[in-house]
Amino acid sequence: MTTKDYSLSSFNDKDYALNRRYSNLNLNQNNERTFANNFPNSKHVKFDKTKEVQDYDIIIDKSKARKNSILWNKSNKSFDTLNIIHYDSDKEFKEKNVKSTSNSTLSFHISAYETLIKASASDLFDGKENLTKSKKKGLIKSIFPDSTENLFEFPRQQGNDKNREPEVAQFKASQKFVNHSGLNAARRKCQTMAAQDVSAHQLASVDMINATSKLQLEAADVRNNTATKPNWTSYLRSQLIPQEEYNFISAYEAAKNKQERDEVLNRDPNAAARAMISLVTDVAKDQIIRYILTLFDDMLQEDKSRVDIFHSYARKQKRTIWSWFQGTLARQDAFIVNQMSSIFAKLACFGTTLMEEKELSHYFGFLLDQLKAPNNEYINTTARCLQMMLRVDEYRVQFCKGDGITSLLSALNGKANFQLQYQLIFCLWSLSFNPEIASKIQQTGAIQVLGDILSECSKEKVIRIIFATFRNILEKIDDRDIQRLSALQMVQCKTTKTLELMDAKKFDDTDLQEDIEFLSEKLHASVQDLSSFDEYCTEVRSGRLQWSPVHKSDKFWRENAQRLNEKNFELLKILIKLLETSQDILVLCVAAHDIGEYVRHYPRGKNIIEQFQGKQAVMRLLSAEDPNVRYHALLAVQKLMVHNWEYLGKQLESEKAGDAVPAN
Repeated sequence: MTTKDYSLSSFNDKDYALNRRYSNLNLNQNNERTFANNFPNSKHVKFDKTKEVQDYDIIIDKSKARKNSILWNKSNKSFDTLNIIHYDSDKEFKEKNVKSTSNSTLSFHISAYETLIKASASDLFDGKENLTKSKKKGLIKSIFPDSTENLFEFPRQQGNDKNREPEVAQFKASQKFVNHSGLNAARRKCQTMAAQDVSAHQLASVDMINATSKLQLEAADVRNNTATKPNWTSYLRSQLIPQEEYNFISAYEAAKNKQERDEVLNRDPNAAARAMISLVTDVAKDQIIRYILTLFDDMLQEDKSRVDIFHSYARKQKRTIWSWFQGTLARQDAFIVNQMSSIFAKLACFGTTLMEEKELSHYFGFLLDQLKAPNNEYINTTARCLQMMLRVDEYRVQFCKGDGITSLLSALNGKANFQLQYQLIFCLWSLSFNPEIASKIQQTGAIQVLGDILSECSKEKVIRIIFATFRNILEKIDDRDIQRLSALQMVQCKTTKTLELMDAKKFDDTDLQEDIEFLSEKLHASVQDLSSFDEYCTEVRSGRLQWSPVHKSDKFWRENAQRLNEKNFELLKILIKLLETSQDILVLCVAAHDIGEYVRHYPRGKNIIEQFQGKQAVMRLLSAEDPNVRYHALLAVQKLMVHNWEYLGKQLESEKAGDAVPAN
């Protein structure tokens, strides 16, 4: 909005409150004045002089603004919104009547612009900055420069072409997720211009281009939504960000390609790191933080070596880079928390600086909490962070110190889609590269969980990662006994049948075909000399008891009952634990039956069972809801109560013989 150089010279000194800055605006809409004497060769235009033009205290004094706002609402509806006297050298002055409106748009903008500084501060820092009265005046002075061309800096009202250009975040155009079918011609034209402006901003190998997770979709929305892009110039004028941060962020956003962005970062790496850290930690407004974190994440994704800039700056400050961002993980906004988590993983994995044990334990605890959280919409992002972290062997050990593997299996047992299944199994596959961890995996029930998924899943990527995990377990374990037990667990999960079906398909993937051939050979070799007791041990260790022939075979129990004492009563302890913890009716029935058979065929079995609290576990099942569980528990209790099975057998035979003698 530009104005001609026609000042109103008849104003008295009172009318120059703001250095004639608003001398061509009549904010008191009911006033009329005579200005004819200011222009030669013009006729006198008469105005009502009964009122004086008021000072523009409304802009400075907020209390007056509130008072005068009542008058504005009650003002005459037929007034001139803007009094401009046109001067023509060839024609006489003519009075120009401007159509009045129901409310003064200009007055509204002036009143609204008064609170620009306050609004900007609230948006960016949520009231962290308290501006004094003197500072407010200084800010107003900077906002209203002494210029006749732009009396009010309303960018959307200026004729400047630069201000009319669409504000588009400098990101790759292909990342825009816009439904063009519902756009009108004007919006299509605007988006075409925006795409041309940002087409040079390439982000190589960014997995957000083919976004599927909720975080990736929301991040793309942040890039495309121009309303979320902060007005850094406004924040600089408001003294909400220092000049150094403004110089960096504005230059980085203006860069059109990777080379230019590298130049901005390498110009002063310390200043760049300091600016990003300050913007992330000092800004309180969620909308602005979303934009900054998305920019930060893309910065690291575009070039992994950029993490060294931040690690180098942190070392100079004698801190770790993660120490600045711990508080961000505790924010309420789920997008901010998960985007920060993604940045954590990149900072921990992309460079050579490893996360320290204390911070690593805290971060893994955070990820596992996110993994266990019910209805977590960002669980794919959590799994993605774990995928990155567990590629580093030093991080694998710390992950397994807690309940890392158990948490992964719990998530797999839940309602996981095939994509989440793949990500979580990828984590197990990464862990299996460590021989020590691989030997522990078979003790956690992971093989059984993967076997169930393998028998139900038809997705090739999931099948491939399961076979790769099984192969790692068999290859990396040094202990031959543990290796054999792992192979037997795979056999019990009917992996051999799945391998036969997969081998018949002849996949084009050579790695998958090699894994199938390797597993088939190993599993067939493991069952060549498999005894009935080996089969029983494998079944008990898996925790998945079934009515296989060995359970009801008297010959098996006569020959092998005492062998349940091997390895410090390992099998007995597993059976008792199943009685205490399992919710499966079939498992409870079989376990109670086996406890009874052990006591029946091993003379000292009763004392050993009582020593491990097995008798109490069986008796608790007498009150179970399922009648089959109560029945087998009752049989086991009877066997525990009888001291001499041979005497009981003879007594029963004699009673039957007596019943058979006919009465005389």
